[in-house]
Amino acid sequence: MDPKAFYDLSYGVYIVSAWDNGRPTGCTANSAIQVTSSPATVLVSINKDNHTNRCIADCGHFAVSVLHEQSDPAVIGTFGFRSGKDFDKFAAVPYDVKDKMPVVRDSCAYIACKVIGTMDTPTHTVFLGEVFGAEKTGGGRPMTYAYYHNVIKGKTAKNAPTYQAETPAPAGKRVCSVCGYVYEGDFDALPDDWTCPVCGQPKSAFRKA
Repeated sequence: MDPKAFYDLSYGVYIVSAWDNGRPTGCTANSAIQVTSSPATVLVSINKDNHTNRCIADCGHFAVSVLHEQSDPAVIGTFGFRSGKDFDKFAAVPYDVKDKMPVVRDSCAYIACKVIGTMDTPTHTVFLGEVFGAEKTGGGRPMTYAYYHNVIKGKTAKNAPTYQAETPAPAGKRVCSVCGYVYEGDFDALPDDWTCPVCGQPKSAFRKA
């Protein structure tokens, strides 16, 4: 089997959010699909190890924030490479409460859903949601997963359904210890307040490959 064949499937980049006992939480996802138009139904696939998985199951609702090509890449890193179990992701990312759900402000649309069914897989739970709220929240072209990888040079979190082991960075390159982003330029010339463009970590989080 050639795993690269999966790269030809189309994906977007989303933040799937829920409530954690009254506190907003969420994770980055690339699998969000409209299943039917009437009644409008959407599904998302969330890794069982993600804190968001339990939160969706507990509160019975989720929202999908659709990121656009100009969305801050640090949003993707914050929600994709840190756990909401011990880190308040929404404290670092501006959000609004729409249709009683937390949604990322730096997005082009959101969809709010009530869980009406689930499908179990060995590693992920597929949540089926009936849409009760949706809105275009801004302009911009929706970000595709290909754009995230090819233009932003973003990395895939190990809990993502599309994760595949990547080629190690060349020796001597600086690599973010949180998200795996490889800095290609002169690392020592960067200002002290520079942060990883993918996950927002400081220079001190980078290690030599």
